Amino acid sequence: MAFPYEEFDLSGVKTYPLKSRRSKTRAEDFARPAAPGGSVGALVDSLPDILAAADFKTVVRAIADAKRTGAGVVWGIGAHVIKTGLGPVLIDLMERGFVSAIATNGAAIIHDFEVALVGATSEDVDEALGPGRFGMAAETGRLLNAAITEGVGAGLGIGQAVTRLVASMQPQFARSSILAAAARLNTPITVHVAIGTDIIHMHAAASGAALGEGSLRDFRYFVSNIARLERGVYLNCGSAVVLPEVFLKAVALARNRGIALAELTTVDLDFVRQYRAQTNVVMRPTAGTGRGYSLVGHHEIMIPLLAAALVSAPGHV
Repeated sequence: MAFPYEEFDLSGVKTYPLKSRRSKTRAEDFARPAAPGGSVGALVDSLPDILAAADFKTVVRAIADAKRTGAGVVWGIGAHVIKTGLGPVLIDLMERGFVSAIATNGAAIIHDFEVALVGATSEDVDEALGPGRFGMAAETGRLLNAAITEGVGAGLGIGQAVTRLVASMQPQFARSSILAAAARLNTPITVHVAIGTDIIHMHAAASGAALGEGSLRDFRYFVSNIARLERGVYLNCGSAVVLPEVFLKAVALARNRGIALAELTTVDLDFVRQYRAQTNVVMRPTAGTGRGYSLVGHHEIMIPLLAAALVSAPGHV
């Protein structure tokens, strides 16, 4: 049966006073124009207490509180963070006590090592792949592989081995190197490697035994670091797969041993939202016990902004 053209009767529709409604956006939460010449802290204060801006301010407070109370702040750093020039920003945070430990992947130590040695990194893959030159920088392959093999043989993890290498070389650009800063400040670095993903694995000097043993040793160091994060903060910056997976297993092991990781704050900071980071960092580890946040934006903008907010006067945190 076909329906007729018949307008719906609106005469009985019920309404209510606007002020009686619970609204999600309120004028007191709106942004305020930033004053000319104002501090970064004042800029952060001026952001609206709405959506991502509210999350950003909450993350700043959580990191500042974790530093103040000694609860710990562990940074997971992908290679993109290093090659976009953020080493000096993170080093400053290390020096100021905002970094309890760093977890990273094999590509990140390669970029950081090259920066320390020659002040440059990130080769042009499109240009180098065709002629067969990609990944074949001699010093990168020879020195890093030798350091890993020797260090792991002496009972070190990969992070300890490469920080010791960079410290011993006293390279020209050490002030831009997170590895050099970690050696100077005794900040632990763990390196989590997937075999075959890094250019140093293409070199004859690469030892699968050393890479595997060193990465497993670093995983166990990392679990100990994560297990200390009651009321602490874990940040995943620029790792889509390896570090989110490693972090989830570390949380699982800590809780297996009866460590609740209560009031843990987790943050994923990347220029796109990735499934594993969103699931394994932001959601699962904090479900029912903590808070997880996803901050979307380019590392080369967001991390300096976050760092500047952290080092602003306490009244602006």
